[in-house]
Amino acid sequence: MSIQGNVIPIIHWSRRSSCLNEDPELFFPVSAEGPGREQYEQAKAVCRRCPVRLRCLDYALNTRQMYGVWGGTTPDERRAAMAATRRGVR
Repeated sequence: MSIQGNVIPIIHWSRRSSCLNEDPELFFPVSAEGPGREQYEQAKAVCRRCPVRLRCLDYALNTRQMYGVWGGTTPDERRAAMAATRRGVR
């Protein structure tokens, strides 16, 4: 039996995530303005208590997740982190 890439590690850590018991839509606000801003803050609050937050963030950065809250970060925060990493590598 062959399993591609890192599917098993993803399943392993994500099974312990705090967001499993939350509405998935909470983590994907339509906008960063207005009600979406509050939604981002609510999602990030769930992430702050998550035991696998850093693994989630690492996954989001490595797979370039451009939508939603991952590891307690917004898409803009992840884009800034990736840009800073690229600048530091050069």
